[in-house]
Amino acid sequence: MKYFGTDGVRGRVGQSPMTAEFVLQFGWAVGTVLAQSGPQKRVVIGKDTRISGYLFESALEAGLSAAGADSILLGPMPTPAVAHLTHSLGAAAGIVISASHNPYYDNGLKLFSSQGEKLGDELVVAIERRLEEGLSSGMDMVEANELGRAVRIDDAVGRYIEFCKSTVRPTTLLSGLKCVLDCAHGATYRIAPEVFRELGAEVVTIHDKPDGLNINEQCGSTHPQALCEAVLAHGAHLGMAFDGDGDRVILVDAAGQVVDGDQIIYVLAKAYQASGRLQGGVVGTVMSNLGLEQGLAADGIPFERTSVGDRYVHERLRARGWTLGGEASGHILCLDRSQTGCGIVSALQVCEQLIEQQCGLSELVADMTCYPQTMVNVPVSARVDADRLNTPAIESALKEVESTLGDSGRVVLRPSGTEPLVRVMIEGSDQAQVQRLTEALAEVVKQSL
Repeated sequence: MKYFGTDGVRGRVGQSPMTAEFVLQFGWAVGTVLAQSGPQKRVVIGKDTRISGYLFESALEAGLSAAGADSILLGPMPTPAVAHLTHSLGAAAGIVISASHNPYYDNGLKLFSSQGEKLGDELVVAIERRLEEGLSSGMDMVEANELGRAVRIDDAVGRYIEFCKSTVRPTTLLSGLKCVLDCAHGATYRIAPEVFRELGAEVVTIHDKPDGLNINEQCGSTHPQALCEAVLAHGAHLGMAFDGDGDRVILVDAAGQVVDGDQIIYVLAKAYQASGRLQGGVVGTVMSNLGLEQGLAADGIPFERTSVGDRYVHERLRARGWTLGGEASGHILCLDRSQTGCGIVSALQVCEQLIEQQCGLSELVADMTCYPQTMVNVPVSARVDADRLNTPAIESALKEVESTLGDSGRVVLRPSGTEPLVRVMIEGSDQAQVQRLTEALAEVVKQSL
């Protein structure tokens, strides 16, 4: 069985695979594989604020100890902070207990390498194989004198605050900038406000009181409406909405308008090009807005698309030697600043431009035209692969839609990688036309499958 998706292991708490027993075995499997790959057997463990994190943290620690690996416990920390501290502390691996933007009753496990990047396929396969062995025959514990130990890092928050501040120029001060931060009752609730305050900004925080059950609940990057209202109510220059584990950010301008990840990438790409910081081009996904591609092309900036998922964006950036990419969801990769996507770091890069260019966020995104996008999720009886979509009816309907749109739109038809759904997405210049075409194509897909 394959346990790892593009973003680790994820599931409903108490159901397979997210049970305490599974997480215990998972920690043991990670520990045994690390023991075979080298002498360094320290693993960093961080989590977001959902209540099940307490249970799974203990189970992970126990599993690692049974394999003879030591645990470095960080407590509630953003996912990118765990990645950074895994590397800076010289650990063999890092594990984040989080289900990102999902509700509290979900949870998951994300793994990072000793370099603070997503775990390579070779180690993933080795861990899965060891996990299968343990689930079928039980854990093989080390001798009592070889059991792993655990230590808690009390200054982890301060360490990551200083790292975030170091990603902007030493001369950058955010004095005079008033911002509202929506922490999604998640892992950024302590760090994000302090970063911006210490850089001189006037900070208003909302959704910064996690109770274990309210993470992402009608707040954060997936629900920016409350942030839009707060920015207007406080007369702020901008707002920032993070997700539960802090690797995403969505912005709001002074007029209460949402600025998504594609627009953030556009702003940063133009700024980096002007300063000579841009290395090569930009990587997005098949879901990135056509307006981003056209806006970058107008400035002579190369743009490439990958499958949906920050892992694929990261892999393409590394392969091309580029540093900037991401997704409309707000998962932005600035690899010359951080090993993985960080909502705080991404927001800081934009704030630096606001100060340097002495303008508002709406002015920075004014030159990019966002095409209307409509997506319909078509339920199917079981997960399907892309080949199942090559039916005569679907192919005929797809050609008709593409002919209607011409050069002023795009169609994306893809199976979900995690659910029994086929996603039908169409974008174009006419919202009514896009809506009509999407619904018609989705109906053909539904009838065909």
